[in-house]
Amino acid sequence: MKLQNSLDPLSRRAFCERWAKAALGVTVLHGAGRAGFGAEDVAATAKVLGGPGFGKAKNVIFLQMIGGMSHIDTLDPKDGETRGPKAPISTNAGFQLGGTMENLARHGDKISIIRSMTSKTGVHASGQYLIRSGYEQRGTIKHPNMGAWAQHFNGPSHTTLPSSVCINRQPQNGNGFFSASYSPLPILDPESGLQYSESEVAPAVMEKRLGLLNELDSGFRERFQTTSVKSYTQFYEKTVAIMSSTDLEAFQLDQEPEDLRASYGDNKLGQGFLLARRLVEKGIRYVEVAGGGWDMHNNIEEELAERGTELDVALSALLADLQSRGLLESTLVVLCSEFGRTPKINDNGGRDHHPRVFSTLLAGGGVKGGFVHGSSDKEGHSVADKEVSVPDFLATVAWSLGLPLEEIVYSPSQRPFTVGNKGKPVVDLFA
Repeated sequence: MKLQNSLDPLSRRAFCERWAKAALGVTVLHGAGRAGFGAEDVAATAKVLGGPGFGKAKNVIFLQMIGGMSHIDTLDPKDGETRGPKAPISTNAGFQLGGTMENLARHGDKISIIRSMTSKTGVHASGQYLIRSGYEQRGTIKHPNMGAWAQHFNGPSHTTLPSSVCINRQPQNGNGFFSASYSPLPILDPESGLQYSESEVAPAVMEKRLGLLNELDSGFRERFQTTSVKSYTQFYEKTVAIMSSTDLEAFQLDQEPEDLRASYGDNKLGQGFLLARRLVEKGIRYVEVAGGGWDMHNNIEEELAERGTELDVALSALLADLQSRGLLESTLVVLCSEFGRTPKINDNGGRDHHPRVFSTLLAGGGVKGGFVHGSSDKEGHSVADKEVSVPDFLATVAWSLGLPLEEIVYSPSQRPFTVGNKGKPVVDLFA
């Protein structure tokens, strides 16, 4: 400490950066994000910290509908020429939802909807990357998702199980520039659970094999003591710990009553939602569930009858299940898609990509129930009031988790980043 205090400010910063990089793989300067703010800004930030919703969520279930979910047919219904195949229906909270959301309408008092989302990205891969990370896709760097940010700031959420899981798809940009130990565990099929988690050999034989591998690797690890090598070693050790853990039952859906499983829907989306509930109940902090089939350029009426109904049933069951177990207040449920779809029905009876305005849904985690933030115009074409960017949206998720939005983290290439990409949380959503 004497050495550090004797250095000038620039050298102290370099000292801290190098120490943190060696220990963590990134450079973190606590409070450095405030350096560019004036006294009034710092005071305003301090006043808001600890306000409504800050840190209320202990877990997040992040439901990403892949393909561009039509806002007009789900969360922001319209009358007139742009109306969807089914007429809007009223919720128990007074506002309306798309006609396929019949079950969710009975849970309107549990949800908040943002109807003024906007993005400049109308391409699937780029939009999906943005809605998960808050950053535009770049070839030179990978940005973390919210689960990795939460693990960085708050540490692991479980002693043996991973802190993040991705269901129904391979993780795209999970750990980002953080170490491999922050990577989400992929579950490609919720019915199959965690595959290859059991060894075909006796425990004593497995232990002997692992010991031999450890001896073989020890020389390499000693010679190349880099952050990457250490992180993969930690990831490997974590995997072995999971294989021998009794907590593996969290991934086994067959332990759930048949009637409860049926209430979620007999499909990958519904069973993925149920698995997400099991995992957060066991202490896994961040669970993503992907649901495909929303790129409805053709015959949207028929497509909605299938995909919309699956989502309606599964999300309604998830909200009711979390509430009945006392988990909803501590679990933030997030429903989003990479963009919306055009108000005008095209010549093929579908809707095309439309990032100019779309909708997202949040529930639990300190979020108000029966609340709508912002609006689109009467056609559902543009934002009419209280615009919310994708970084703002993710900053809102981070706010619910109690993450420091102004904290600067330096990547291994010494580039500065913040969770939510300098977005401003929509604090009005929180009670």
